[in-house]
Parts: sequence; C-alpha cells; structure tokens
Amino acid sequence: MKTEKILRNTLIFWTLFIGIGAVVGSVAMIFLDPSGQDWGMAPILSLLQNRMPFADIFFTDFRWSGVALMSACGIPQLLTAVLLFLKHRWATMGGIISGIILILWIILEFFIWGFAGLSVAYFIFGVLEMLNGIVLYKREKCIK
Repeated sequence: MKTEKILRNTLIFWTLFIGIGAVVGSVAMIFLDPSGQDWGMAPILSLLQNRMPFADIFFTDFRWSGVALMSACGIPQLLTAVLLFLKHRWATMGGIISGIILILWIILEFFIWGFAGLSVAYFIFGVLEMLNGIVLYKREKCIK
C-alpha cells in the first residue's frame, strides 16, 4: 500500500509541475508578452512563421501558441491532478494520457525546431509521467 501512495504522490508531482509550468508559459504568451521579446522567444516566432502552415493567422505573435499550450498541456495536467487528489477512478489513466500528450507535444517541437535542452527534458518528464501512470495503474488493478 505504501508503494501505491508513493506512486500516486509522484504522479501528482508530475501533473502539478508540468501543468503549472504550462499555465505560466501560456499566460506569458497570451497576456504578458505575446511578441516574445521580453523572454527571448522572438527568433522562434520567425522560425514558426517560415515553417508552419497558416502562419499569417496563427503565428503573428505567440497568443495562439499560448492557447495551444494551455489546451494541450495545462488543462489536461491540472485536471488529472484534481482527479488524483480526489482519488477518482480515471485519475491514473489521466496521468498516462497526460504523459502521452506531453510526449506528442514535444515530438512536434522536435520536428519544428530540432532538439533543444528544455524540450529533451520535457520529453523525459513526459515519459516518466506516462511510466509512473502505467506502473500505478497496474498496481491498482492488482489490488482490486
């Protein structure tokens, strides 16, 4: 039983760490500095404008990127954290799915601008979160 508690608390950590980070990043992109100048992301904006479809609509600034980050990473992670705190029956599956979503998000980043240290770190975080969820899910199924 102690192992399940450690696994659940670790999964809560991952969901809060990743979810809060996504919310902070989204707020910066949408409200604080959509141009990316203040936080050193302006060069990435021009890269996105050259590589992405519909760049004249979605990549004139970082607002749409912030909405996408919030939708894909912030909301699922924080919703999963709430489910974990409530010990809801779908909480562990939410952790697995949130980890997979993060992995897919980072793979998309790799395709857009290659490997970067922070992206590699978050790819590893996504894998660890997914594996944490899988192990917890299997242990919970053995108990029931």
